[in-house]
Amino acid sequence: MLITTTNTVEGRTIKDYKGMVNGEAILGANVFKDFFAGIRDIVGGRSGAYEGELQRAREIAIQEMTEYAQRLGANAIIGVDVDYETVGDKGSMLMVAASGTAVIIE
Repeated sequence: MLITTTNTVEGRTIKDYKGMVNGEAILGANVFKDFFAGIRDIVGGRSGAYEGELQRAREIAIQEMTEYAQRLGANAIIGVDVDYETVGDKGSMLMVAASGTAVIIE
């Protein structure tokens, strides 16, 4: 499955549009990760715990979107957008949403 953020694929022709596809992942960040991320925020630096959670959530969202496109018979997803949000009480959960247009390319 070809996945691109662009609306076209250079050198390829879009034969058919199958529709919008999406995938979401919502992951809770546990208390210990929150605690150590808070300390890191105070002393500076990057929060590896949160970066790992965001990467995992992004992979899940893109995988769900890809599976949706495959069910529609697509062989590519164009115009992909990935959004990140915090949800829940005091932003205690991480949400990643991926969306794009499923197409058949030649």
